[in-house]
Amino acid sequence: MMALSPALLFMDRNLLARKQSARPDKHSDLGWKLFGKAPLRENAQKDSKRIQKEYEDKAGRPSKPPSPKQNVRKNLDFEPLSTTALILEDRPANLPAKPAEEAQKHRQQYEEMVVQAKKRELKEAQRRKKQLEERCRVEESIGNAVLTWNNEILPNWETMWCSRKVRDLWWQGIPPSVRGKVWSLAIGNELNITHELFDICLARAKERWRSFSTGGSEVENEDAGFSAADREASLELIKLDISRTFPNLCIFQQGGPYHDMLHSILGAYTCYRPDVGYVQGMSFIAAVLILNLDTADAFIAFSNLLNKPCQMAFFRVDHGLMLTYFAAFEVFFEENLPKLFAHFKKNNLTPDIYLIDWIFTLYSKSLPLDLACRIWDVFCRDGEEFLFRTALGILKLFEDILTKMDFIHMAQFLTRLPEDLPAEELFASIATIQMQSRNKKWAQ
Repeated sequence: MMALSPALLFMDRNLLARKQSARPDKHSDLGWKLFGKAPLRENAQKDSKRIQKEYEDKAGRPSKPPSPKQNVRKNLDFEPLSTTALILEDRPANLPAKPAEEAQKHRQQYEEMVVQAKKRELKEAQRRKKQLEERCRVEESIGNAVLTWNNEILPNWETMWCSRKVRDLWWQGIPPSVRGKVWSLAIGNELNITHELFDICLARAKERWRSFSTGGSEVENEDAGFSAADREASLELIKLDISRTFPNLCIFQQGGPYHDMLHSILGAYTCYRPDVGYVQGMSFIAAVLILNLDTADAFIAFSNLLNKPCQMAFFRVDHGLMLTYFAAFEVFFEENLPKLFAHFKKNNLTPDIYLIDWIFTLYSKSLPLDLACRIWDVFCRDGEEFLFRTALGILKLFEDILTKMDFIHMAQFLTRLPEDLPAEELFASIATIQMQSRNKKWAQ
C-alpha cells in the first residue's frame, strides 16, 4: 500500500475538520428549527420582526402597536369561548385585514346577538319577578287564611264549618299549620276513642310482637277466631309496607324519624280491629295523618276514618258493596264524560282496575303528597262523594290522551299518574264535574 505524504495527510485532516464544524450550521436551517431540533438563534426574534415589517411595507399597511384591548386579553387567566370574540377581534397583524363589507357584516351580527341576549335576560328577569310575586301572593294568602281559621273558624266550629265562607276557604286548601286540627274536627270521633285506649292497644301490639319474636303461641281471647298464621302474616305485612310508604321522603323507613310512630299506629289498629286487621294501603293513610297530627290523635282520626262506610267496604273487601259503589260511579261517569265512557266500555276497562288503588290510599300514593293533602281537605268536608268526583276530574283532565290509548296503555297510565300533575288544573277539572244524574245525587 502506498503511503500518504505528510502534506496530503494534513490537507485531509483540515477538510474533515471543516465538515464536522459545518454540521451544526445545517441543524440551524429553517427545517430543523420547525421541528425543534435546535434552539433559535439569539437574533431569531429580530429576524421575525424584520420579516413582518418587510411584509407590511409590501402590503402598504403600516405596523400598528397592539391595542390596549389586546393587551388586556393576553393578561386574562380565563377567556370565555364565544362567537362575539371572533366577530369583533382584529385579525393578527401578519394576516390581511378584513374587507370593509365583512367587518360591517360581523359588526351587525354582533349587535343582533347583543340585542337578543338583552331580550333573553329581560325575559328571564320578568319570569323571576313574576315567580317571586306569585310566591309572595301565596304566602300572604296562606298567612291571612291561618288567621281566619285560628281566630274565626276553629273557635266557632259548630256554627261556622258549614257556612259558605268556610266552604270556599276549604276548597282553596287548608293551611298546613291548621290542617291537622281541621281534619280531626271534620272526621270526628264517633268511636269515642281516647288516648288511654290507644296506649292499651299499643301495649297489646308490642306484647304480640314480643310473643312472635320469641316463638310464643299465646292467643288472647278476643283474637281466638283468627289463626296465629293470619296474625303473624298481618304483622309481617306491616313491616314490609312501612318500608314502601313514601320511599322518596325517607322518613318512614327503618331508622327514619317517623318509622316507629307509623309502626305503632298500624300495630295498635290491628289490636283495636282484629276483624279488619292490616290491609295494604293503610300505611299511606296513617302516614299522611302522622305528618299532620300527634301519634294518639293520628290513631283516633285513622280509626274513625277507616270506619266510614266506603273505607270499611273496601278494606273488608265487601264485594257486593264495592260493586254498588262502582255502579254508582259509572252512572256519573257516563253523565259527565260520555265519549270517554264509551271508549272505556269498548276496551273493557272497568272501574275496579284504577279506582281500588285510589280509594284504598285516598290518592296519597297516586298523587303528589301536597296535592293529595288538598284532596283530603275537601274529602273531609264532602265525604266519600268527593273521592269519586276527584276520580272523574282526573279522567276529564286526561280525556284527550286516554281516548287515543288501548286497554293496556290506559290501565298503565291510570295506575301511575304523571308526577307533575298541576293542582290548579286538577281542581278546575273537578269543579266542572256534576254529581247529580237524573235528579239523583250521589247518596241516592
